[in-house]
Amino acid sequence: MSFKEFATGFKSGFQGFGHFVSDVVNFVLLTFVWLIGIGPASVLGKFTGKKFLDMELVMRESYWVAYVVKTEPLESYEKQY
Repeated sequence: MSFKEFATGFKSGFQGFGHFVSDVVNFVLLTFVWLIGIGPASVLGKFTGKKFLDMELVMRESYWVAYVVKTEPLESYEKQY
């Protein structure tokens, strides 16, 4: 076995180990967040009738302002900052 083969196997082994550890940590953290934060809030919202997302299709007035395209003199683009 040459050093190159050993180094390649060592690198791939550590990469696999890193992926495994990150998967375990993500699972534990996300489970904790779900059980402590999102789950109880969801149950409480169901009991109180709270709707966290407004999914109804209702026509509402928009806050968008129409943009009027106009040309400015070239001097107005100098020294903008």
